[in-house]
Amino acid sequence: MSFNNLMIYRHPCIVKYVSSWQKNCKFYLAVEEVTPLSHVLPLLNTLQICVGLHSILKALHFLHEKASVSHNNICISSIYVTRDGSWKLGGMEYLCRYEDLSSDFLNKSRMNRYFKAVDSNEEKVFVNPTARRDFIDVYAFGVLVYEVFKSRESFDEVPNLDVFCDYCRNELQHTDPSQRPILSSILKHDFFNHEFINIHSFLIELPLKSDEEKMLFFRSLVGRLKMFNEEVVASQLGNLLLSRMVLLNGVAQETIVPFLLTPKSDEQEQTDQLFSEDTFKKYISPKLLEIISVRDAQIRLLLLNNFSNFMYMFTKEELQMYFLPELLVGIKDTNDHLVSVTLRTLADLVPVLGAATVIGGKRAKLFNDGRPMAHSNKNLPKEGTPQENEHPVVRDQILNNSISSIIDSHNLILPERSRPDGEEVETSTEEIEQSVDEDLENWDDWDLNENHSILINRLGIADIIEDSNDIAENHSNEGIKSIVNTKGDLARSKKTIADIEELDIKSQVQNNENDSFDFFHDMEPVINSSSKFLINEDNKCDVSLGIDKEVSSKLALNVNDINEEGWGDGDWD
Repeated sequence: MSFNNLMIYRHPCIVKYVSSWQKNCKFYLAVEEVTPLSHVLPLLNTLQICVGLHSILKALHFLHEKASVSHNNICISSIYVTRDGSWKLGGMEYLCRYEDLSSDFLNKSRMNRYFKAVDSNEEKVFVNPTARRDFIDVYAFGVLVYEVFKSRESFDEVPNLDVFCDYCRNELQHTDPSQRPILSSILKHDFFNHEFINIHSFLIELPLKSDEEKMLFFRSLVGRLKMFNEEVVASQLGNLLLSRMVLLNGVAQETIVPFLLTPKSDEQEQTDQLFSEDTFKKYISPKLLEIISVRDAQIRLLLLNNFSNFMYMFTKEELQMYFLPELLVGIKDTNDHLVSVTLRTLADLVPVLGAATVIGGKRAKLFNDGRPMAHSNKNLPKEGTPQENEHPVVRDQILNNSISSIIDSHNLILPERSRPDGEEVETSTEEIEQSVDEDLENWDDWDLNENHSILINRLGIADIIEDSNDIAENHSNEGIKSIVNTKGDLARSKKTIADIEELDIKSQVQNNENDSFDFFHDMEPVINSSSKFLINEDNKCDVSLGIDKEVSSKLALNVNDINEEGWGDGDWD
């Protein structure tokens, strides 16, 4: 039976047996995933067919030369194609050993065998007991070659193809079975000595090659593969290039594997990479999904060292379902080098899958950004630098000014005050000007850092005479505008104060704010000025109203003080 023959005769070019069972009077056979050749033959090019025929011929050579059995039913329906494009020989229903091969056996099976592959003279062979027993399969192979190439119009893709077809028709189907060539001689035909066939054969027979032969082969392999269509190389040689024997070879790891596992982008035309991204995804990626689960340290290290080159050829789901679980297993190994390389690979997965997926568990913000925040008002002291959101052009203009120019402009713009009523006729104006000059020179609160002149440049003239830090902080933009604008705009942008007298009184409040009790509170004269220091109403800010209210509240008379008793004349004794 076919399943017994598949179990007994194992070869890389024969369909792989998996299992078989019987249920409800039916028999089931499980083999590797394959597709009948008839379903894919129209899609194959000449080179792929050439490689496939070579595989079938090697399977027949194995059966006849090593196992001493005859297949007896070589045809398209007995050949299958794997997912990677390799041809596999099946249809073992009529296989028999040489000693069982007879005319009676052939007569019984003739009705079920492919009629075009049946030799009409096969019964005559058994007259001679010493006759060859491979003549049936040799004849059928000649018929197979004719059928797979009969619809092909061009033979230019593979050299010696037309010669080989004539050879199969005239020699393999010779009327005299004794004149037909043996299978080993067919393998030596020039058609099967094609460069691509030689590479394919060497990779299959790699375990039988010497170290020197392997070294010479792998060093020249990249250049030889680039001579052929990349899709043909990937479909026919992809599995062989990613086999264990290749991946574990030291020379191959240096000369072929990096170019094999690195896809080339569409922009890269002249590169040593073998496969484009589309070809890589179609043929190489499925194989890598299988290899990543192999628990071999050397193979795992080889994949991880090249992981960053091909990781973007997989979807997020594939990376999470296939690669991530295997990497998490790798970090628990006792091999320190394997663990370190695995951790680096996990780091490459973080930008793609996210840290929560890669490391799992709960996360928290444990680190802060320690970079200094440029021009942040929160880090500046409230006194000395009241402006917010300083524009770079304005800031440069401010830094170029000096304190002397600001004071001079203030003296030029400040209008002359008219003479007040009362006894302060000769001294009030001079005292105010002297008080302002002294404040500019001796105000200790301004001496907060080494950049004294820069801090003063940032303040307006109105900020120099203010004593409240909150007022300076809330209205700093007015100070900036007063420096950048012209001298006329500077005068109009100053904060409004009801009277110059209030400046004098304000200065006194600044100096005496720490006194516990003012003994001369009731002796303060009430001065009614005859004129006010007026500023253009059009440019007056809403802030000035707040200042007037605050200053007026400080000078307002408290009605509760009227009921207090003053000092009598007797208290002086």
